[in-house]
Amino acid sequence: MDDTLSETQGCDLLMRLFTKRGYAIQRNVQFREYGVEFHIDGWDPQARVGFEFLTSEDEDHDDLTLDEYKALSAAQRRGELAVFIIDEVEPVSAEALAAEAHEFLDEVADAAHARLKADGRRKPVAKKKAGSTKVAGKKVGSKKQPVRPVAAKKPTAVKKAANGSAKKPVAKKAVRKAAKKVAKKAGAKGGRR
Repeated sequence: MDDTLSETQGCDLLMRLFTKRGYAIQRNVQFREYGVEFHIDGWDPQARVGFEFLTSEDEDHDDLTLDEYKALSAAQRRGELAVFIIDEVEPVSAEALAAEAHEFLDEVADAAHARLKADGRRKPVAKKKAGSTKVAGKKVGSKKQPVRPVAAKKPTAVKKAANGSAKKPVAKKAVRKAAKKVAKKAGAKGGRR
């Protein structure tokens, strides 16, 4: 008994698996996107998820070129679609195909969940004024804002010190005083002679 699936058997199996996962798969749809044009074996245009079983039986290898495959892969990496592509190069059993399809569909579901979660974080949230809530025109729970500690102003002072502007006047005064002392001593010595 031969375990290897034909394209028809493989596509029927994939159709059942994708449908069980909630996809509205249409069979043998003309796909025209990203500079790629071929008859895809199963495609849900709404969810942008599908499958293609490449076989010599249906001359699919000529239908989907390597460049077109790369274009589909790039779109898939960007999260714009998800296409499960099976190549008949190695014989595949029903169990192996089902396992690979389930893994693919799990990855698609995880990616969709991650996108939804990320989109939820990006939505702007209306901010309320801190410490006050209005109920029937009256403020309830109004609280004063905490006073900022003096230490909050230190970064400005540290910034000035970091660029050297806070210490330079002190250094200049010390140099001036030393120069005056040297000048006085030189004047005092020069006046005695």
